[in-house]
Amino acid sequence: MPASALLLGASIASLNLCTDEYLLLLARPQEVASVTMLSHDPLESPLWQKGRHYRANNGSIEDVLSLRPQIILTMGGGGRATGMIARRIGIRAVDLTPAATLDDVERNLRTVAAALGDPERAVPWVSRLDRLRSTTPRVSRDTMWLSGGGQSFNADGLGAQWLRLAGLRQRPLNGDRASLATLLLRPPQVVVQSDYRARQVSSGTRWLNHPIVRNLTAERIRTDGRAWTCLGPLMIAEIERLRQGSQ
Repeated sequence: MPASALLLGASIASLNLCTDEYLLLLARPQEVASVTMLSHDPLESPLWQKGRHYRANNGSIEDVLSLRPQIILTMGGGGRATGMIARRIGIRAVDLTPAATLDDVERNLRTVAAALGDPERAVPWVSRLDRLRSTTPRVSRDTMWLSGGGQSFNADGLGAQWLRLAGLRQRPLNGDRASLATLLLRPPQVVVQSDYRARQVSSGTRWLNHPIVRNLTAERIRTDGRAWTCLGPLMIAEIERLRQGSQ
């Protein structure tokens, strides 16, 4: 019997918001033992309605032991130590790569599908990603992705790679942050503005409400900032949407 078949229907606990995403998108309900408390929070996860069907954990292996999962999903951070503990008590640990490239996202999709015992579950997601990559617009527009306080992306990072699939070229910025002076003197063609916690009073949201930002002449595209936290497979639908909005 193939090794993957032994895991079919395995119960899996995810200990990281970004691994929650892969699990909630690929698993059947009976295969999910637990997700992090962040995936119960509508301010943090677009998948919160699905996530709330499952027991929440605080990101530690100790918090899910009573559920007796067969597999735990981790990503970076304390994943190595958690994996050592898991193996000692007979739980398989799958530590996903913190995605730095689109290839990493594809690899993580395939890894989680394989852990679920059904590699074919990754195929529809990978096919959509491949379609975006193979039809990337040849012409890209000067773009700044903006979140609270002017936070943006590295021009070579994964956020910029996703933007490029929508025909949007992230402008290099000092410290990966936009300044009011730059927006005033050298505005981009397009601003992709994150709505992450937009209703929350903070210095970051006050920055986005500055007259210079509000009165930009650039085309402004609003985006669900929650999907950009992990830059994982939820971005596929968001880039498909951005393509329609940037045509």
